[in-house]
Amino acid sequence: MKILITGGAGFIASHVADEYIKKGHKVVIVDNLATGFRKNINKKAKFYKADIRDTKAMLKIFQKEKPTVVNHHAADASVISSMHDPLKTYNVNVLGTINVLIAFGSCKTKEKKRFIFSSTGGAIYKEKGEKFLPVKEDAERGPISPYGFSKQLGEDVIHFYAKQFGFETVIFRYANVFGPRQNPKGEAGVCAIFAHLIKNNQTPTIFGDGTKSRDYVFVGDVAQASVLALKKGAGETMNIGTGKLTSDDKVFETIAKVMGSHGKAKHAPARPGEIYKMSLDARKAKKILGWTPKITFEQGIRKIVETL
Repeated sequence: MKILITGGAGFIASHVADEYIKKGHKVVIVDNLATGFRKNINKKAKFYKADIRDTKAMLKIFQKEKPTVVNHHAADASVISSMHDPLKTYNVNVLGTINVLIAFGSCKTKEKKRFIFSSTGGAIYKEKGEKFLPVKEDAERGPISPYGFSKQLGEDVIHFYAKQFGFETVIFRYANVFGPRQNPKGEAGVCAIFAHLIKNNQTPTIFGDGTKSRDYVFVGDVAQASVLALKKGAGETMNIGTGKLTSDDKVFETIAKVMGSHGKAKHAPARPGEIYKMSLDARKAKKILGWTPKITFEQGIRKIVETL
């Protein structure tokens, strides 16, 4: 089948593209290269440099390519930048998503169409304390950052346009995804940032007291969920995570151990908009897709270090 991937030059979506191509699918990538890199683009994919906010460009590309599946990853993905510039986040993550949905709905194909969306599990749920973790998909949504809220709005507009145009949807709420190709110079992606700093004999900064904890899921496992979603999970919203909490201190300790570093991290005040502790219950994805995470946190860190 023909699959159009937005943000396909980026960290997660480039791995998804690779897996689709391995399975023999035709892949079209749309990316404005604002945060993605040409080197991430699979040579067997067709590439359009375009911004999802450009209505004319989206309509033209979709009318020409007529994809059966859209895997929508393009986004302004930083919690911290969304706190500083929320309008940009809403513009990309909400209006950009609507642009893609309308363009997808406008192109006619003989096959049933499907829209796969990368939402967030790490920033969309209302935080109620560790005793309520890991959270299930029916937990209350209650984001505390514009980024999390933009993904909540994205989910809602997808449901609306799916009904309008009659295509299927699969929504993934990702935990904190980590692995090779994550940008070490961005605001998000603590594993890549810490590894890059340690390699260059610089001191990583932990924001807060080090107990802030996340659910880390390896990018290769995440990509496999998108492969399974081509045939299963229509109409479903599913968490993609491990259900395990890993603290900021543990992240630093693991990376330092793997890299043979004996340095210490420095601490700075916690940043607004960041949830204190969050992990995801992914049993629904296991039941519906047959998906389970395979790579442990330390194994994933070793794969990152191998690419440095």
